[in-house]
Amino acid sequence: MKKIVVFGPGPQFKGGIANYTLSLAKALDKLGAETHIVSWTQQYPSIIPRDYIDRSSKKNLLEGTKINVQYITNYNNPLSWKKTVDAIREINPDAAIFQWALAVQGLPIGYIAKKLKRVCKCEIIFDLHVVAQKEVSVIDKGLIRYALSKPHTFIVHSLKTFDELKEIFPNYNFIFSDKRQQITDNTKFILKLYHPVYDMFVPDPNFDKEQVKQELGLRSHVFLFFGFIRKYKGLHNVIRSFAKLANERDDVSLLIVGESFWNTLDSNKLSTKIKKNLFGLIKKILIRKDDDESDYRPLVLIDELGIRDQVVVVNRYVGNEEVHKYFQAADCNVLFYLVATPSGVESIAYNFKLPSIATRVGHFPETIKHGYNGYLAESENIESMYEVMKEFLKNPIPRERIEEQAKNMSWQNYAKTILDK
Repeated sequence: MKKIVVFGPGPQFKGGIANYTLSLAKALDKLGAETHIVSWTQQYPSIIPRDYIDRSSKKNLLEGTKINVQYITNYNNPLSWKKTVDAIREINPDAAIFQWALAVQGLPIGYIAKKLKRVCKCEIIFDLHVVAQKEVSVIDKGLIRYALSKPHTFIVHSLKTFDELKEIFPNYNFIFSDKRQQITDNTKFILKLYHPVYDMFVPDPNFDKEQVKQELGLRSHVFLFFGFIRKYKGLHNVIRSFAKLANERDDVSLLIVGESFWNTLDSNKLSTKIKKNLFGLIKKILIRKDDDESDYRPLVLIDELGIRDQVVVVNRYVGNEEVHKYFQAADCNVLFYLVATPSGVESIAYNFKLPSIATRVGHFPETIKHGYNGYLAESENIESMYEVMKEFLKNPIPRERIEEQAKNMSWQNYAKTILDK
C-alpha cells in the first residue's frame, strides 16, 4: 500500500484549493492509499485582512474515510515549517503532493520541499493550479523560482501552465506526458492531467427548480456567476454584458453568488483597521496599481445600470450544503474571466451538467468547445459577451454533452494516474 501526503489547506478552510486538497485526498484514500493531509494553520502573512476559515459548512466531509489530518504549518512561524518537515518525514510517504497556487507561499513551501528532499526518499510533486497568480508583485518571480525549483514532478491542468513553467525555467529538461514515466536526476517530469469534476457537491434528485426560482425571485432563464468576487473573474463585465441583454428581454435573470474577497472581517474592529493600513502600505510597494483590487466593487454597477429587478445577489460565503441549490436553479454558468487557469467553478458546473459560457482565455478553449458544450466570447469585449449570452438562449447546450465531458474528468482516474495504477 502506498503512503501519500497531500500538503495544502485542510477541510477547515474555505475556497477552491481547500476543496481540491480534500477531494484529492479522498480519491487517493478510496483507491487504497494510506493518505495524510498536512495542512496550514495560517496560509498567509498575518497582516492580510481576510478570514479564510469556513464557518458556514456543517457536514464532516472526512466521514467514512481513513484520512489523517494534521494542522501544522503557520506561514508566520518558520519553526512550524521545520515541524512540518519532521511530521512528513515521520510518515515516510512514497510521495508528497504540494498544492501550489500563490507565489506568496513560495518561501515556506520551498523550504519544506527542499528539506524533505534531504531527509525523505519520497517523490516531491507540485500540483500546479497556476504558476504565477493574477496579481503580480515585484518579488513574485524570485519566490516562484525558489519554490518551483524543488520538486521532482509537476502536475499541470492546462497547456498554458506548462508554457508558463517553461518561461520560468527555460534551461530545464522537461518530459511532458499524460502518463506516469520514470524520472531521473537530469529531468523534470510534467504530468498533464485536468481539473477533476468536484463530486463533493451532489445534485438533489428531489430539487424543485421552479419553486426555488420563485423563492429567489428569478425569471425564466438564469445566468449564474458563482464564487469569490475577485477582479480577475470579471464580474464587472458579466454585469455589463447582462445589462445589454436585460434591456432587450424581461425573461432573464443574473444570479450572483459569492463572497466579496476583501470584505470578510468586521471593518469596525481596531485589528481590522490596523491590518488594512499595514497591508495597504505593503501593496503600494509590491503590487502594481492596476493589480490592486482592494477597491473592486462591481456590485455597484447593478443599480448604476438600472437592472436591480433582474439581478439576485447572495453576497456571502456559501456553505457546501447550499452549493447545489444555485447550480440546479441556473441554466448557464458564466465565466467571463480576464485571465484563467483551470477553474473550480467550471468543475462544479460539470457535476450538475450545467453548460458554461466563458471568455477565450487561459485553458477555457481546451475544455469548452464553442457551440458544442458551451460558448466562448472574446475577453474584455462586452459586445461579444452579450452576443454569447444571446446565442445560448437561442441555441441551448444539451445537458448530455456536459455529462459526456464530465465522465472523462473523474477524481478516480486522476488519482489512479498519480498512483500509476
